Amino acid sequence: MNRRSFLKTVGVAGAVAMGSSERASASADSEGIEGCAILVDTTRCVGCRECEISCAEANGLPEPDVMDDSVLEAERNTSETQWSVINRFDTDVGEIFVKRQCMHCVLPACASACLTKAMKKTDEGPVIWRENKCMGCRFCMVSCPFDMPKFEYDSANPKIQKCVMCWERLKEGQLPACVENCPAEALTFGTRSEMIAEAHRRIVEDSETYIDHIYGDTEVGGTGFLYLSPVPFEQIGFRTDLGSVAYPKLTQDFLYGVPIVLTLWPAFLLALSNATKPESKTNEIEA
Repeated sequence: MNRRSFLKTVGVAGAVAMGSSERASASADSEGIEGCAILVDTTRCVGCRECEISCAEANGLPEPDVMDDSVLEAERNTSETQWSVINRFDTDVGEIFVKRQCMHCVLPACASACLTKAMKKTDEGPVIWRENKCMGCRFCMVSCPFDMPKFEYDSANPKIQKCVMCWERLKEGQLPACVENCPAEALTFGTRSEMIAEAHRRIVEDSETYIDHIYGDTEVGGTGFLYLSPVPFEQIGFRTDLGSVAYPKLTQDFLYGVPIVLTLWPAFLLALSNATKPESKTNEIEA
């Protein structure tokens, strides 16, 4: 292979890689249609745990024993059998109950890390998991800053389990089960901009009750669950060290370079191999 053929081989591969990178960049920059969101007002939650029951019923999960208050003695996380939990915190203003579930990030790290697109951010807002696409790598679990995706380790056919914001109900025009069944109206459903506007309205109208911060407005680039609180959020179990940049954007430049390297390197080796072959062999290959 002569110098011209060598450069042609590498050049074509480079053009393909650059095109793929540009398409990926354009896709990541388009953040799509505004999705829905749920505003959680912790000043209204009475700890009845009706949201836990309605979540279990709507998603075919084991019904929790809400009469057992002993579970509130320690902070809980969600599990593969319980997508939504209520925690109780002793704070500067007294006892506060806080609902916890998948946060449905605007740019979710779990979906970005998923190699097969099993974890997907829908245009409507919810982040869902698709069983038929999952390869079981569990990168979604490692990447989530809120530790939400859970794996069924004890199952013969394990799945990733987490809140999907009642995706099937939303498609039928229904409210998420937790919102529909909250007796204290601590949960409000609407578009994300509507929920942010509503949260700001409550803060302005009752500044003595709420701290001037909406958790999820900017955290990790924004989330689909938004929270109001009468105390600093670290007092009620929230991470306040996450920053305002979406996690996928932190690795965007590196990841866009990976396809180029993976495409160019084999092409470079092929061209180098052909260049060192006898002329007769090179002609046979080109033929």
